[in-house]
Amino acid sequence: MFAIFLFIAAGLAEIGGGYLVWLWLREGKPSWYGIIGSGILVLYGILPTFQHFPAFGRVYAAYGGVFIVLSVLWGWGIDRKTPDLYDWLGAAICVVGVTIMLWAPRN
Repeated sequence: MFAIFLFIAAGLAEIGGGYLVWLWLREGKPSWYGIIGSGILVLYGILPTFQHFPAFGRVYAAYGGVFIVLSVLWGWGIDRKTPDLYDWLGAAICVVGVTIMLWAPRN
C-alpha cells in the first residue's frame, strides 16, 4: 500500500507542478504559478526515493504506468477532456504492466 501511495503522490506532484508551470508559461498566469509549480516538481523528484524497491530503473518504469493513469484522470477531472475507450484500455494495460514489473516473483 505504501508503494502505491508514493506512486500516486509522485504522480500528482509531477502533473500538478507541471500544470502550474504550463499555466504560467502558456496561459499567461502570474510568475508565482511557475515558482510554486517548480517547487512541487522538486518534491516529485524526492518522493520516489522513499520507495522500498531496490532498482531505480524498475521504480521509474513502473511509476511511468501510474503516471499515465493519473494523466488520463487529470485530463478528465481538471481539463474536462473525457477519456475514450482507447484511453481507458491503454491505462488498464499500463496498470497490468506495473503490477507485473513490481510484484512478479523473482529469484
